[in-house]
Amino acid sequence: MTFNIPHDKKIRVILDTDLKNEVDDQFALAHAMLTESFDIRAVIPAHFGESKSNTSQKDSRDEAELVLSKMGMLNNAPLYDGAAHAVPDEKTPVPSAGADIIIKEAMKDDKRPLYISFLGPLTDMASALLIEPKIAERNITVIWIGGGDYPDGGKEYNLKNDVSAANVVFKSRVRLWQVPRNVYRMMPVSFAELYDKVYPCGEIGKYLAENVVGFNNAAASRPAEYRILGDSPAVGLMMFDGCGEWSDIPAPEFDNEMKYVHGKGHRAIRVYKNIDSRFILEDFYAKLKTAFM
Repeated sequence: MTFNIPHDKKIRVILDTDLKNEVDDQFALAHAMLTESFDIRAVIPAHFGESKSNTSQKDSRDEAELVLSKMGMLNNAPLYDGAAHAVPDEKTPVPSAGADIIIKEAMKDDKRPLYISFLGPLTDMASALLIEPKIAERNITVIWIGGGDYPDGGKEYNLKNDVSAANVVFKSRVRLWQVPRNVYRMMPVSFAELYDKVYPCGEIGKYLAENVVGFNNAAASRPAEYRILGDSPAVGLMMFDGCGEWSDIPAPEFDNEMKYVHGKGHRAIRVYKNIDSRFILEDFYAKLKTAFM
């Protein structure tokens, strides 16, 4: 699919993703790779803690290579490994190739805006800010899929895997858009929908659909016939930031129970209240069909 979007009109995009954690990041990666208005500067495979794997960052790297290979796009997006674990505290970065590429792209003399979407923990963004604080003043927008429901917050998976990193980013001056749990859960798809819209679309479509079904069926607590594609709002918001309503609020901090601590005097951040799942999903289906059918 080609819309002949001029290079200088494309946004620069970095996608930081814990791909092997579940089965929704794969959809977001595929969608981003098929989006003509994105200049993908880097894909950063991220860790997802140690509760599921002792090699979670490597697992994400392997999954990124698998997804890109099934799309025939392994050479279309440079991969830079993120940190292998969370930051130890709010003052100590975890250096990585992922943090380095964030700094490099943020400091680059390029008039096009840079969007950095985090589909897992904020470890690599926090590390980049701690290594080079000047990037907070650059023309970058950080989008984070994570955090509990407002106003109270509480336990949430992406936050759990690095609370200190979230505090570094929320306390910083960087432009931040947050998609909290109640909003990213507005992206349900059924098995029937996946097998109608996604499965017929080449090797990647078959993999995406079968991966969801297999994952759900292997988890005894999973409902039988749907999945939340919770990471896909990041792609939709980079395409069209108005595909959801938001409020600008002073950035909170997080306590040890992952609850929001308000009133600390931090700069305002954008917090989304809802998302247009139709816009995001139909765009993905159309791009997948055009590219692989």
